[in-house]
Amino acid sequence: MDITNLSQPDWAFDPAMAAEHCGSFIFSTLAAAGVGKLILGLSGGIDSAVAAGLAVRALGADNVLGIMMPYSTSSEASLTDAEAVAQTLGMKTEKVSIAPMADAFLADIPAGDLVRRGNIMARCRMVVLYDRSARDGSLVLGTGNRTEALLGYTTVFGDSACALNPIGELYKTEVRLLSAWLGLPDSVLSKAPSADLWAGQSDEEELGFTYAEADHLLHAMFDLNKSDEVLVAEGFALELVQKIRQRVRSMAFKRQLAPVADFAGRPNADLLVAPRKDGGFH
Repeated sequence: MDITNLSQPDWAFDPAMAAEHCGSFIFSTLAAAGVGKLILGLSGGIDSAVAAGLAVRALGADNVLGIMMPYSTSSEASLTDAEAVAQTLGMKTEKVSIAPMADAFLADIPAGDLVRRGNIMARCRMVVLYDRSARDGSLVLGTGNRTEALLGYTTVFGDSACALNPIGELYKTEVRLLSAWLGLPDSVLSKAPSADLWAGQSDEEELGFTYAEADHLLHAMFDLNKSDEVLVAEGFALELVQKIRQRVRSMAFKRQLAPVADFAGRPNADLLVAPRKDGGFH
């Protein structure tokens, strides 16, 4: 799709610049880890397509593997779109059904409890990815965007689990712009956003607002630090402002590492990551 057909907000990063920055991030992160390959879940959605496109640009198609992980209720279109993305990028893929392992858990979960069932599927998919990464000596590439992270629209230890994430600070709007810039299939760009966790599932229907609305508001609310009063004066509906701010606050735990009890005189292990010239760590 021609990128000129997409509306680019004035706050959005230029896709060419974003692609270059994300590519450098991928390359330098893997170089520091001494790893040359990536693996990711290729769902047929726009986020995984863009993450794959960035990875292929940074490392070459031979060093990126996409895993398609359908469940028995998954849309056939998801597989078709994932295959189209892989073909466009020239990358390798594998198909692994999560139905056998997921059904073992789902047997005890009511059919109507869609959130619990969706969480099981997301975590089964991450089990597959980390197993294959251990098999291949690769790192798991994240595919979640900034909009989802702020809204908590992600499964902890499921789709949010990864070794690195090039698009984690890009809003969904910016991911869409990157998709067009990367030349990914139109079917991926134009389809309604869906985690495909159950038949007919739609992200925006579940959230109660569109990603375009959320991105515009989230940017003003958090990047520009505008108060609710200012946001309403600028034309945002008070109900939406309050709903999104409360959701971002309540989902903060999903964006943080689990808190660990500190002991006096012992440095926090999370900080012991910078190697010294003598071979030790800061």
